[in-house]
Amino acid sequence: MNIAQVVQYAMSGITAGSIYAIVAIGFNIIYSTTGIVNFAQGEFVVLGAMLAITLALYMPLALAIVLAVAVTSLVGGLAEVLFIRRFRHASPMRLIIITIGLSIIMREGMLAIWDEKVRALPYFSGSSISSISLLDAHISPQILWVLGVCAATVALLTLFFRFTLTGKAMRACSDDPMAARLCGISDGRLVTLSFMVSAAIGALAGCVISPVTQTQYDMGSPLAIKGFTVAILGGMGNSMGAVVAGLMLGLVEAAVMSQFPVAYKEAVSIVVLLLVLVLRPGGLFGRREQT
Repeated sequence: MNIAQVVQYAMSGITAGSIYAIVAIGFNIIYSTTGIVNFAQGEFVVLGAMLAITLALYMPLALAIVLAVAVTSLVGGLAEVLFIRRFRHASPMRLIIITIGLSIIMREGMLAIWDEKVRALPYFSGSSISSISLLDAHISPQILWVLGVCAATVALLTLFFRFTLTGKAMRACSDDPMAARLCGISDGRLVTLSFMVSAAIGALAGCVISPVTQTQYDMGSPLAIKGFTVAILGGMGNSMGAVVAGLMLGLVEAAVMSQFPVAYKEAVSIVVLLLVLVLRPGGLFGRREQT
């Protein structure tokens, strides 16, 4: 394998890893506020992309993406109000089942609206044949958009949770909901906000990756599984850990693809998830479980 092929596979892995990291960040936002693992996160990614693709037929691309993110955010808040709020104090297993049911409802709804056809947004800059040369490897400009959105998302969320009253209140609700309520924090409002922010980030990710990966109604579940794997690997609630873990998983998948048939790629995330759950349940950057 020559240097150009190595760079090509590495960039492919970094791009895929960035996508997984953004999905994992969506998991982390809700988990950090509520302790809930939302397995419908992958469906928000697809919904955002599908809405943007449809809206882009009637308006400029940038406006279509903004509206798609806003609508998906509202859907995320509505999902919390209708499906999560009344069961928020139920057992973790029951809540997981509810989010899985929500993902099925959303997936079937998208099938009814957009059918099985594969769609894609146009490239944000350049075209499908445009490329950037790096050590004789050719990289799509859209990859830079994916990496930029991932970096910006992590930076803005870090600032939000550390330096804003709302972000600190969301973290307080996760650490001790009762104490947060006694301090006058409306945990119900913040839980809804966490679902809206998580859905918005998922929608933005779906829009950014659509030109590269294309979009189909049923691609949410595989993304959710990989995003969950990355969230666990990086430590639940740790956005920076999710980025590192996402890049690691993406590069491992790229290495596997370079040596084995593509079918083996889908097994990598499952194997990684099982190893982490057995060897270090708290993730690489989380607290080690005491036994």
